[in-house]
Amino acid sequence: MAGLNIVVGFFVSVIALSQLVRWISKKLLPVWIYGCTVSEFASSLQLCACYMEVRMLSEIGMWGGGFGPDVVSTLLFLLFLVHGFTFDGSSANSSVSLQEFLLKDSPLVDTIIKLVAQIGGMEVARFLTSHYWRLELTEFHTIQMMMMDDCSSSLQTTVAQGIFVEALSAFCYHILLLHFQNTRLIYRSPILALTVTLLAYAGGQYTAAYFNPILAYALTFNCPGRTLQEYSLVYFAGSIIGEKRILFLKCS
Repeated sequence: MAGLNIVVGFFVSVIALSQLVRWISKKLLPVWIYGCTVSEFASSLQLCACYMEVRMLSEIGMWGGGFGPDVVSTLLFLLFLVHGFTFDGSSANSSVSLQEFLLKDSPLVDTIIKLVAQIGGMEVARFLTSHYWRLELTEFHTIQMMMMDDCSSSLQTTVAQGIFVEALSAFCYHILLLHFQNTRLIYRSPILALTVTLLAYAGGQYTAAYFNPILAYALTFNCPGRTLQEYSLVYFAGSIIGEKRILFLKCS
């Protein structure tokens, strides 16, 4: 239980840091610059850092501390619930930013800036989380450091099946996102958090159902066993295919 408390403390610290960055930058920067840069950067940092810790717990927690899928799924739901209330209009999801551009809700320049900010937040999250793991505050982190160079790939199926899983997950998430985009945040956030949790649980044994290329890059692209081309096809092409189906339905 002490190990789990430290993990939760890490979540709280990351969210608090991200909120502080948002609060300060929102006071100092124009709305457009804040929305396209710092907001996406802070949200991507928050999402990737927290998800890296969740993935560590899902891989090591069962035999390192008795924390099974129920604990991981509960944490994932609570984290995405908090993300929904704290992201302040940003998505921290490259596929969402691309969809906004394709639906003509966001100009090309804004979309490019958002993608760059998301990548920057992801890289900072990887840097901070890896240094946090090196502190080895729990047995989980000690084991994680031993396995750092030999992590297990999230892609546990064929490329074709992986593309299908990611495309289906992206389709389900984006269609709900569009359907509830004008719903009050207090109702929208729990619905989307539950959707993400269910999709992650259902797709966990195949691709982990990230439906977010930048998040997938942070979590699994450096793991051995698959090539960069295979990862790109599954996590980039899969998300794009799911988005295209949404655009087709919206335009038809």
